[in-house]
Parts: sequence; structure tokens; C-alpha cells
Amino acid sequence: MLYFYTATIYFLVPFILIRLLLVSFKYPSYRKKWYERFGFISWKKTNHPIIWLHAVSVGEVNASKPIVKLLLKKYKHYKIIITTVTPTGAETVIQQYGDNVSNFYLPYDIPFCVKKFIRTINPSILITMETEIWPNLYQACQLSKIPIFIVNARLSQKSMRGYQIFSRLIANTLKSVDVIAAQTQADADRFISLGAINKTVSVAGNLKFDVDIPQSLKEEAEPIRHNFSVNRPIWMAGSTHEGEEEFILKAHRRILSDYPKAILILAPRHPERADKVFALCKKNGFHTTRRSEEKIFNDQHNVFLLDTLGELQLYYAASEIAFVGGSLVNTGGQNMLEPAALNLPLITGPYTHNFSEIRELLLQKGALLIAQNEKELSDKVIGLLSDANLRNNMGERGEAVIEANRGSSKKTFKLIEKYLNN
Repeated sequence: MLYFYTATIYFLVPFILIRLLLVSFKYPSYRKKWYERFGFISWKKTNHPIIWLHAVSVGEVNASKPIVKLLLKKYKHYKIIITTVTPTGAETVIQQYGDNVSNFYLPYDIPFCVKKFIRTINPSILITMETEIWPNLYQACQLSKIPIFIVNARLSQKSMRGYQIFSRLIANTLKSVDVIAAQTQADADRFISLGAINKTVSVAGNLKFDVDIPQSLKEEAEPIRHNFSVNRPIWMAGSTHEGEEEFILKAHRRILSDYPKAILILAPRHPERADKVFALCKKNGFHTTRRSEEKIFNDQHNVFLLDTLGELQLYYAASEIAFVGGSLVNTGGQNMLEPAALNLPLITGPYTHNFSEIRELLLQKGALLIAQNEKELSDKVIGLLSDANLRNNMGERGEAVIEANRGSSKKTFKLIEKYLNN
């Protein structure tokens, strides 16, 4: 089965190149360092042992932060390499760690590419985040006797059904994994049903609950609120996806009928879409300014477009209500815990299947509202703007959910330590 998979990958290489080229026309950042995706990297040999961590994009990079901080603190004689798939993921790594870690793109799952990459960096361990199952990569690591970890591992029912189509290939791949630290027992059971060895699988919880919010963040957000005008109500739509902004802007138009001075902070999940979103705001008659332009936000403005990377938390902290995007369109949602950690009342759309466990916990505790459409979204925002006590209560409940579920990073780190110490 692996031979058939590999032959298919080789056959698809020209199409992969064409797709990369086409994507780069829309998102030019994909042209940068494209050769790294084929295993060609600029790397000086070092006498230090290497920890290789793979995080697909921004969400996984952020989720891995507690682990990376612990690794940097305890294993100072190691070098850490973080690979990503998306340019925004790579930029987030650079913003968070600077020169303390090295960053490359993950090579395509082609034997030549992964073997070349592994020979170049010679890692002592591979730690992958969430749901990363790459047959050729894992086989190459196994042949090189590199321990493989899948941490914060999650596997939805839908994903499991997809993997079951290639059941023998996936089962053999998972048998090469040394440790799977699953988010929940349901995730653990699904990995085992796909072929993971029982003794390699444990439940360590969700790293996203170990979100670290600096105490100073709210203080840093105060000047932002002051620049917007202290008395204007502010709600934020964070990590929005294509097709979603139309609904959000319609909701904001309705909100302005009740709160004419209301401000919407609109933060697209992919900042490279900002020009398109800005044009949409202007087309719909909103007075919009962009963070990247650093223009003064005056009384006429009613939408602020956050088109930079790495400031999402700061602007959440300047808001009174958080709508978490990727949920009014069927993309599976985004991380709700980042604004919850700031004591904000939360709203999402109905499509949050990638965060179903977190959603249920927040719903059960009364920290989250779900809007099925733009009308419900506007109604819920208006309701929260009119009731400060409700906002405060929901915010406190959300923070309580986080505090009650912390601890995954320590459990996960102990599993990693056993291998590094040996």
C-alpha cells in the first residue's frame, strides 16, 4: 500500500508545483522558500542535538507554545527546529521565538524530500502537533531510529472515516509512532481503532487550555481603546474566513441601528486577504481604517481592519465581545480559548466541529452563545452590549473553564522528557 501511495505522490508532483504556483498568485508569500518544501534548506551542521517540532499553521504554533517554552528552558543544549506548512505559521514562529528556534517549511511527503531533510538536520526526536499522519515521513524517521510523537492529538469522526479508506497504510504508519498524547479519550480510541499500538496512546488533555496571557496585556490594550474613543462600544470578529465577512458586516449594519457609535474590529484569519476584505467593507459603505496604515481612527470610522499578524490577542483585549470566526462558514471554527482567557463573552457560528470539546464545555458553563446567521449574530451582540452584568458573568465562566482544564503541557512534557533524558 505504501508503494501505491508513494507512486501516486510522485505522479502528483507536477500538479503540486502547478498548485503552489497558482496559490502564490493569490498569496505571494507562498513563493518564498518554496524549495524548502522539497527538502532543500540552508542549515549549518551543529554538534547540538536537534528537537524537531512540526506545527501546520498559526493555531498549532500557538498551541505548541507551552511545550516549546518548557523545552527552551530545560534543554538549553538542544537546538529546536519548528516546521510549518503555511507562511502565516512561519511568520508566527519568527514573531514568537526570533533566533531562539529555526524555522523551515515541512517537506512534501515524498521519500527523496523527507530523507534529504532528515539527513540535513539529523533530529533526535520528531514532535508533531494534532493530526499529522505522513507515511513516508514516519517511515524515514523509523528507519533512522528517530522517536515520533503526536501531541495534542485529535481525530474527529469525520477524519477517521477518511483515513479508514486507506486503513492498512494508516495502520502501518501509526505503528511507527512511539507516543500519541491525545486530547480526549474519544480521540485516543479513534487512533487505536485506526491501528495505533495501545500502549503508545494516552490522554494528556488539550494544550490549548494552557494558553498563557500576560497580565500586562489588558494594560497594553488601554491606549488602543483610548484611540478608538473610550465611550464607544467595541466588538471584535477574530480569525474570519472567506465568505464570512459578508455576514459579519450585515450584522454590524444592524448593530449600528441600535448602537450608532459601535466599532467592529475585523481580523481576517489570513492577513493576505486584507485587501479583499477592505474592498468589501468600502463596498458596503463602512468607514474603514486599516491597522497597517496607522491612520487615526476618528468618529466617522465604524470598522477597524486588523490586517497584521501577531496582534489578535491584543485587540481582543481591547474589545468587549468576541465573535470567533471560521464558524459562520463551514471551516470548523477557530480557537475560542484565546478570547475566553481575557474574560470576554464569546459568540460563534454553528460550524465549530474542529473544537467540539471546547465548544461543549463553554456552552455547558454559559460562556458561549451560538449564532446561526447574521441576524442572530447582531441580536446576540446587541443583547450583550446592553447588559454589562451578562458580559462579565460570561467572561468569568469562560476563564473558569480554562482554569479547570489546565495541565496538559506538564503531562505532555513528561512524556517527551522520558525520551530526551534517555
